[in-house]
Amino acid sequence: MERSETGGRRPRSSPKGSTSRRAKTDPAWQRSKLAVHFRSGTCLWETPQAFFDGLDSEFGFTLDVCALPENAKCPRYFTPAVDGLKQEWRGVCWMNPPYGREIGKWVAKAFQSAKEGATVVCLLPARTDTAWWHSFVLDAAEIRFVRGRLRFSGAENSAPFPSAVVVFRPWCSPTLLKAAA
Repeated sequence: MERSETGGRRPRSSPKGSTSRRAKTDPAWQRSKLAVHFRSGTCLWETPQAFFDGLDSEFGFTLDVCALPENAKCPRYFTPAVDGLKQEWRGVCWMNPPYGREIGKWVAKAFQSAKEGATVVCLLPARTDTAWWHSFVLDAAEIRFVRGRLRFSGAENSAPFPSAVVVFRPWCSPTLLKAAA
């Protein structure tokens, strides 16, 4: 770094095409360039069909616990009008919940439903720093991190977050198994 005549540091000029520090602190620039990493315009992310089909061939889903009629992955499904959180989940359930602030309630319901005998396979954002992840996901039978970023159905770009497939099985909590040993 060059020094001015008074001995202070003088920044070099920015190379062509680089973004200046002032631009990076401009709120409009931040919204346009960085916001995608921290939030999205929707909390509804439709599961890619090929991704679902691979899991369905392994698990044989009987119920989609949170769907819209146009994106339901199973013949039997719960819509927002029915409110899947208030229903009993039985059999082998698929869950791709709304990814907003209510996601913790969906994960808690999946955890509880597994304790009551259901198998619940969840497609979740891999938010390992959240309370719901630590309270419920770490006690799941399986956590499978998805390599790369999923491109959800109907989305122009890949998701702005990593994903994980979390499997809750009846009475298969690693914490319970450790306690029983």
